Amino acid sequence: MPTVKHLAALAALLLCPLTQAQSPSAPLPAKTPLTSIGISVSDLGNPYFVEIARGAERRARELGGDGVRVQVVSSAYDLARQIRQIDHFIEAGVQMILLSAADREGIAPAVARARKAGIPVIAVDVEAAGADVTITTDNRAAGTLACDYLARRMDGHGKVVIINGPAVSSVIERVEGCHEALAGFAGIELLSDTANGGGAREGGLEKMTALMTAYPDIQGVFTINDPSALGAEQAAHQAGRNNFFIVSIDGSPAAFEQLREQDSLLEASAAQFPGRIAERAVETGLQLMHGEPVDPRRILIAPELITRDNVGEYQSWNAPGENMVPN
Repeated sequence: MPTVKHLAALAALLLCPLTQAQSPSAPLPAKTPLTSIGISVSDLGNPYFVEIARGAERRARELGGDGVRVQVVSSAYDLARQIRQIDHFIEAGVQMILLSAADREGIAPAVARARKAGIPVIAVDVEAAGADVTITTDNRAAGTLACDYLARRMDGHGKVVIINGPAVSSVIERVEGCHEALAGFAGIELLSDTANGGGAREGGLEKMTALMTAYPDIQGVFTINDPSALGAEQAAHQAGRNNFFIVSIDGSPAAFEQLREQDSLLEASAAQFPGRIAERAVETGLQLMHGEPVDPRRILIAPELITRDNVGEYQSWNAPGENMVPN
């Protein structure tokens, strides 16, 4: 079976729908060992989702041994493709599914089929209707952290744009959190919040280019993730602009590099901890497999704001151990 090491090939793998089941997945006997996991994430070109896959594989093998089979695929935000992936997991008889849903409601029939087959479904990063449990960053708090910093950095006055993203729960909550933070500063003018960069560097580049043309006096930018932020910064460099700054969400390795550069336009990123999310998801899936109670059914992992001033206190996702450097 493929592992996380085969991400490039798996991203192209598994290029169909019924009603949401409300009854819990049937548990396996308590002594049943962990042998197989299916993981469908949104975008294996995004380091965040790569780290979710790596974290899940790492924890699965700690709990079940090196023989645990971990299948990882990318939906590329394509609902039909993700439905086929879940059906493939069901046919393959995986013991749990970790799912970053392309469409919260649209994925419900496939989730119901998995649970009917006795396979727990753990939603990671975004919600999936009918999933047994959701484990995600507190995305509203992340948006609030980033945009409160943005507004304070501007001394409560200036013109701001938001580069939005796919209409999944995590993105919606981040933007809502940003709105809530900005609303506390009467001198902040929000010029635009609908430009959808798709959560990708290319989209951030494209949308920032258009926003700079439409609004030549932008002073602050919030992007829904680090790839979008890096694209926005690239657009600014190409246009010869350095009269605004950018805040984001992720705390990715690439953002760490930029935060260490004094001339970078990226000044803060509300860090997520995808490894923690993935590890908790595998642990929770194992509890569900064995019929153990899981409470709460929505688990939020707190974000932390990384800035130019405190970046030295953290490790990036791909560093060993915890994200916080021990004192």
